[in-house]
Amino acid sequence: MPNGNIVVTEERGTRVITLRRPSKKNAITQDMYREMSRAIDTAQNNPDIRCMIITGGSGVFTAGDDIDDFMHADTSRPETLSDGAKFLYSLALNAKPVIAAVDGASIGMGTVMLFHCDYVLASNAATFSAPYIHLGLVPVGASSLLMPNTMGYQRAFAMLVMGRTFTAAEAHAAGFVNTVVSPGHTEVEARKVARDICRLPAEAVATSRKLLRVASEELTRRIDQEAHLFGERLKSEEATAAFDAFANRKKKK
Repeated sequence: MPNGNIVVTEERGTRVITLRRPSKKNAITQDMYREMSRAIDTAQNNPDIRCMIITGGSGVFTAGDDIDDFMHADTSRPETLSDGAKFLYSLALNAKPVIAAVDGASIGMGTVMLFHCDYVLASNAATFSAPYIHLGLVPVGASSLLMPNTMGYQRAFAMLVMGRTFTAAEAHAAGFVNTVVSPGHTEVEARKVARDICRLPAEAVATSRKLLRVASEELTRRIDQEAHLFGERLKSEEATAAFDAFANRKKKK
């Protein structure tokens, strides 16, 4: 099902959600958030879909939010970030195993969404960052909860507060990447993992997954808390200066 920059396909009980906007390094627009949310939400009551894969194809996962698209959104209303928030809610409330196949750069939301996934494959060319701090902003997507839980406070501090970039090897050592493979092989390996999951008893998988994960109520509370603080930070002098600098760099190109 091609939907512009998001392509959704199904194969052997697995729904594959592919970000396909190579000219912009798969930067995510509000429309793309809506399409990904729809792909996740419509899988929930479909017994034929046993798990999902999120991928950006070969060479890049995603550059994160499309800043131009984001800057043209109406930031005067609380629901401005509703498309991104809806996508995060879809991930938080999702009951199906999600596999991520990351080949290349994974920035901002690209890294944040991985902490909502159940199994992450990365190529050894992959990099991971959530550099909201450089825009004068704060963590999103319950990352301030999930990252310390997954990789410890110090590593989460380095990524979220210092804006550090992690290599694939560092991400594997930190525990949020399961397997590192050669470039160009992440999707193939992700499909193998999906087939393994699809062979397992579906109800037992769902129950076991629920026991392992942070409760959805806690996730959505943190998503809301972060979104409120994010909205406040958007109005700050630091964020305004950072976005103005970005706009000026674009004009000079």
